[in-house]
Amino acid sequence: MIAATKFAGKKIAVFGLGRSGNACIAALEKGGAQVWAWDDNEEAVARGQAEGLPIVDLRQADFSQLDAYVLSPGVPLTHPKPHWSVDKARAAGVEIIGDTEVFARQIADTGAKIVAITGTNGKSTTTALIGHVLAECELDVEIGGNIGTAVFLLGPASASKIYVLELSSYQLDLTPSLKADVAVLMNLSPDHIDRHGSMENYAAVKAKIFAGQGKGDVAIVSVDDDWCRAIAKTLPSERQRQISVEQRLDDGISAPDGVLIAEDVQMDLTHMRALKGKHNWQNACAAFGVGISLGLTAPQIEQAMHSFGGLVHRMEEVGRIGDVEFINDSKATNADAAARALATFEPVYWIAGGLSKQGGIEQLAPYFDRVKRAYLIGEAAADFATTLDGKAEFEMCGTLENAVVSAARDALNEGEKHPVVLLSPACASFDQYANYEIRGDKFRSLVSGLEGIEPNRGVAA
Repeated sequence: MIAATKFAGKKIAVFGLGRSGNACIAALEKGGAQVWAWDDNEEAVARGQAEGLPIVDLRQADFSQLDAYVLSPGVPLTHPKPHWSVDKARAAGVEIIGDTEVFARQIADTGAKIVAITGTNGKSTTTALIGHVLAECELDVEIGGNIGTAVFLLGPASASKIYVLELSSYQLDLTPSLKADVAVLMNLSPDHIDRHGSMENYAAVKAKIFAGQGKGDVAIVSVDDDWCRAIAKTLPSERQRQISVEQRLDDGISAPDGVLIAEDVQMDLTHMRALKGKHNWQNACAAFGVGISLGLTAPQIEQAMHSFGGLVHRMEEVGRIGDVEFINDSKATNADAAARALATFEPVYWIAGGLSKQGGIEQLAPYFDRVKRAYLIGEAAADFATTLDGKAEFEMCGTLENAVVSAARDALNEGEKHPVVLLSPACASFDQYANYEIRGDKFRSLVSGLEGIEPNRGVAA
């Protein structure tokens, strides 16, 4: 654990007793700060008291005594309205930050580097791929942030350390002094609008990943959507590396046909098992840009990419029966994410549905001709059926169990060439499962029970 010694002697309140909040509390206490810990969840507070956390009821506390307020990124800062504690901190003139801000201040001036990654979709795979490439090239790298490991549970800073951090918009909003040696913006599409108020606000928060950069730092930004292109125009050209999988870039990194091209480098990505489809080619372009920025060579990066195993729940191949491939893309909780999978495979026996987000699956219409049949589950099934009617065959399955049985049966018996049974729900899971991980694990379990299955596993997020 990293001790937050730069907050020694200060009084800090921490709201949110989850994994990252508890790690931040421990780091602050280890560093000599006085901490007030609290949560709106009574069970979390009781558990914290039993574990010896410094519980203080922030509803009754005098915020004017605080030097800083560390807010969980899951708690509303601005929209739909600020959390009550945010209003209280602002009234007292107390700065509101996140655990990543505490971390950023702590490692400043240690010589450690930060590679920060954000975007609407694919940032976890990009983060993992970058971390894998750097580790395979024997650099001193640690991976954390939104991808799973709380920043204060990473190893101590040193001049050789490289922290590869996935950062959500919520985290960026609470990390004003972030200075990333390499910052990566993958893509932007409507998401979390309820928490940011508008797409314009959401994009502005994402752009904060570049705000603290200066001379010698590198900004890697996709130019494949309007929002990212607009942000790219605001960045100094001398420290910017643009990436694209939609067009060939004369001065940048691109892979529109699955062959990565950067100046005199050509790298075939199509034979890399865990980097299928344009979205993964975009991930590879970003990882290549990071690697080159940190002094690696193209052959080193290519060799490392070949050994990348992918992530669970992100277009993860969970098994095969003969020519039939079973893909777990449970992380595709919106239509934009599902589009990436549908664009990658054909023909598709598509399992979709759950708790639908705004817009449903109308935007996926260009991919319906790839769908041999859809197997609809959850609350969204009826709405999805209406959208698919007359455009693609579908079966109302209700549950994932029924859908796997039906999709496997049809894929095995209809004689298609290289068919794929794809769980890419384009929906949140909360109508039937507590989170997308549990939904994906259930899919893997159901597939593993099919007769003749040859299982495979990705690497954990």
